[in-house]
Amino acid sequence: MRVLFVSLFLIIADQVSKLMVKGFSISWLGIDVEGMRYGSSINLIGDFFKLTFVENPGMAFGINVGEYSKLFLSLFSLFASIGLVVYLYKVRKQKFILRFALALIFAGAVGNLVDRMFYGVFFDYAPLFYGKVVDFMNVDFFDFTIMGHTYERWPIFNIADSAVTVGVFLLLFVQGEDKKKEKVEDELTEEVKDTSEPEISEAEANDTESGNDTTGNNEELKETVNGENNNREEVKV
Repeated sequence: MRVLFVSLFLIIADQVSKLMVKGFSISWLGIDVEGMRYGSSINLIGDFFKLTFVENPGMAFGINVGEYSKLFLSLFSLFASIGLVVYLYKVRKQKFILRFALALIFAGAVGNLVDRMFYGVFFDYAPLFYGKVVDFMNVDFFDFTIMGHTYERWPIFNIADSAVTVGVFLLLFVQGEDKKKEKVEDELTEEVKDTSEPEISEAEANDTESGNDTTGNNEELKETVNGENNNREEVKV
């Protein structure tokens, strides 16, 4: 379960980055972080990669859902996170890459779940489970269409989204490697079966048949000799 330290690190990094972008204030601790103005951008690598502060009321990468689906989405994320912890415990002795992938997915699920559950209450704009997810990573990529929306840039995302994406790709890689391994094992099993069954050549088969015929001829020869001996005994008498 040490991979959960990876999850913890990513969750903290995700939340710190979101709070720094959005800004927050805790008066009784004397903390006041201004943050970015909503919709504003800061270029980091020209126009290719920049920080752009937006809030996502729906799913990852800006995919929106209906108002009545927000509660379901939040609850689903909560139960999915619990299920991932249970599954991580069950596979705690499995290969590291599998556990690492699950830890990434768990971190991403929890990171965005915190936004949905508590941000509405913490920032005083929505009830529990109805908060918006803070996104800020803006990358210029090729144009593409998903769920009826055409994007000229990659949808703005966050560290949690990145963790889920990388984790899913790692799981697909692990699944592909396991299928290859199973295929090789099946082929080796077939080869072992083929080599364990002795092959009878045509010459051996002919020798076997000849042997059976010779046995039959010997029996006939014995009967003939016994018959001649009996005739001789009768003549002597």
